[in-house]
Amino acid sequence: MNEILTQEKSIYIQIAEMIERDILRDILLEEEKAPSTNELAKLYAINPATAAKGINILVDRGILYKKRGIGMFVVKGAKEMIMAKRKEEFYDNYIKKLLLEASSIGISKEELIDMIKKED
Repeated sequence: MNEILTQEKSIYIQIAEMIERDILRDILLEEEKAPSTNELAKLYAINPATAAKGINILVDRGILYKKRGIGMFVVKGAKEMIMAKRKEEFYDNYIKKLLLEASSIGISKEELIDMIKKED
């Protein structure tokens, strides 16, 4: 989790995305303790409230849960939940637009599939 924060999007969203990436890469495993808000704040030189906001996004999504007095932990099945969400976002953000653009310039789905297969 030694990534660099950018100005492109809110820091708390980047914190949530970094934790998700660590879960997808098996750096953070299911039922394992997630970094605390203070650890994140120190690591990235940010306000602990900002780090907490990023953690809370993942709690709201059901990716992390709190063990009272111990910290935040990765939910069992978190990796699959993140994958499903990312696949849905990929479809919405890329595939739908690709199909729309292809259709607007007269490329059939079959031609599009052939173009994709050509890249193998």
